Amino acid sequence: MEDLTGRRLTVVTGASSGIGLAAAIELACRGDQVVLVGRDSARLHAAAEQVREAAGELPEVFRADFAVLDDVRALAERLRSAYDRIDVLANNAGAIVLQPTTTVDGYELSIQTNHLAPYLLTNLLRDRLSRIVVTASGAHRSGSLNPNDLNQPLHRYRAMSAYGTSKQANILFTTEAARRWRDLPTYCFHPGVVRTRFGGDSRLITFAMRLLPARRAEKGAETLVWLANQAPERLRSGGYYQDLRLRQPLRKATDPQLAAQLWEASAKAVGIDGSPGSGTGQAR
Repeated sequence: MEDLTGRRLTVVTGASSGIGLAAAIELACRGDQVVLVGRDSARLHAAAEQVREAAGELPEVFRADFAVLDDVRALAERLRSAYDRIDVLANNAGAIVLQPTTTVDGYELSIQTNHLAPYLLTNLLRDRLSRIVVTASGAHRSGSLNPNDLNQPLHRYRAMSAYGTSKQANILFTTEAARRWRDLPTYCFHPGVVRTRFGGDSRLITFAMRLLPARRAEKGAETLVWLANQAPERLRSGGYYQDLRLRQPLRKATDPQLAAQLWEASAKAVGIDGSPGSGTGQAR
């Protein structure tokens, strides 16, 4: 592998399009070696070409489907083999799921792709990481998380509620990671309403996006890039940011007891030891 001495390595998930791709391009133009992670190989390689055209260097790409936890485990192994350190892990991959769907692992699709998969990946890479940035959302306000039943959205499915629950989980993860891993700065952010492929299969969402004051992907990625570059002493680990400013999410998204319960439930769901000091989150 290339000698990365003095150069930052940033892994961006959900990098095939939208916020992830915009962030990857900007970070690469700033001098980072970026690594793109995505589900669709063709779109992933097309995204890599866009990064090369903008920054002059073709990034490495890793394909993984977050709807399959074995894909996440394999991804973590490949990243660990390739890189001794990862300066920034941008947990950006996410989706809104329009119909109730259960993954091969037995979980509601949005809670798995948006929370359980990045939770697993982060734990498996824990000893390689220097900073974590999580793409959350103001949609956490519509969430109703029950750590004792991560499949609760399936009982009476509403797409936006399920999505909001997964975004609430993102913020709770950030809160608890900052508490457990005091040496690892961890931040999350709301990108705003961004005009991307997100929810493109829904006519209702597409119509709503046309009515809302949606921003371009580059603007949505701005806070991600900023959080990746700010000195830790200027930020609050565990904080929720929007438009380069610390914000206060709803109380249910930062409740310390709920955050701890979700962490333990997530560890059980993905089959790792989630206890403090458990190292790289190895499987039990």
